[in-house]
Amino acid sequence: MPNRTMRASGTPGTTGTPGAPDSAPGVTGTTAKARARRAGLRGEGTWGWLFVSPMVLVLGLFMVLPILMALWVSLLHWDGQSNPFSGQADFVGLDNYRSLLTQDGLDRTLFATALRNNAYYVLLTVPLQTLLALGLALIVNQKMLRGRGALRTTFFFPSVTSSIAVSTVFLFLFQGSGAVNSMLSWIGVKGPNWFADPRGVLSLILGGLGIVDPERPTGFLADHSTMGLSWFEWLSGPSVAMCTLILLAVWTTSGTFMLIFLAALQNIPRELEESAAMEGVNRRQMLRYVTLPALRPVLFLVLTLGLISTWQVFDQVYVMGQGAPGNTTLTPAFLSYSAGFDDADFGQGAAIAFILLALILVLTAFQRWALRDRGARTGRNR
Repeated sequence: MPNRTMRASGTPGTTGTPGAPDSAPGVTGTTAKARARRAGLRGEGTWGWLFVSPMVLVLGLFMVLPILMALWVSLLHWDGQSNPFSGQADFVGLDNYRSLLTQDGLDRTLFATALRNNAYYVLLTVPLQTLLALGLALIVNQKMLRGRGALRTTFFFPSVTSSIAVSTVFLFLFQGSGAVNSMLSWIGVKGPNWFADPRGVLSLILGGLGIVDPERPTGFLADHSTMGLSWFEWLSGPSVAMCTLILLAVWTTSGTFMLIFLAALQNIPRELEESAAMEGVNRRQMLRYVTLPALRPVLFLVLTLGLISTWQVFDQVYVMGQGAPGNTTLTPAFLSYSAGFDDADFGQGAAIAFILLALILVLTAFQRWALRDRGARTGRNR
């Protein structure tokens, strides 16, 4: 009877020990809430996977599966006429990669030539298009500038034009009797036959200075070779024909990167610039210490996109010479296409593509390391 009275009056107690605190209901309630929360999270995860499953299925069927199939083809000697997953295709293992990287022969020489050409293409195109895009963005971002909308449209127009059409126009502009050589003749300069000149620009400069003979190189650079090419060929620079491709790439891609820089510039807080102006910094200091640090993530994005696109250049090469003259405009992407569709050696073409993929991943990782925020990392270590 006393226990019933205590419970009826709301006084805590138990039947076993009168006056002891009753913690069991609270623990049970907390456990039930935790279980309900975990069940809710599992339900949300299930619904999340259900909603993204169409995209996962599409990516698996049209990206992951073709990549795995291409990786298998790179281990075969396959002409594209039979089923690569049957016994009709010859399994050669890593022979396709060895013929490109280690074994002496025409395949390695062509691949080394393509790497050299594309390396010069990347080293010149990426910095030039980035600097030009940043400069154009700084110009059109000025609030006092009139006709900013028209300028943005003008600068961006080459980026939305078909690359095939632009390449065809450049063929007419840079031919022997084209508009470019005609304008050079006005100032007394005889222009070269741009798309038929295989000479390297650096070798021409050194030859003009009398340091080396571009026609008959001798000495240390000519006596040593790597992957079938002499060191002089590696260091001779891009050919005159490749320079036209570089100009084309810079002109057609700087507009897109200009818009990316422009969006980033407009997101820089005005208070940051105003406080820097109150400190008396000039425009050059503002650009170096305020604008560029704020653009670091966007700069990494632009450089990464430029790096990937320049290592994958194909359409301009296909239209403007297909490697001619003298394979000085040959690139790994076009060499992969040529090996598969011209020589019916799809295994070697796939191997070139995967070597190119590995090269792009390594260079992107190095670029990310080089552009990392060292100051923030040092602060965290402290």
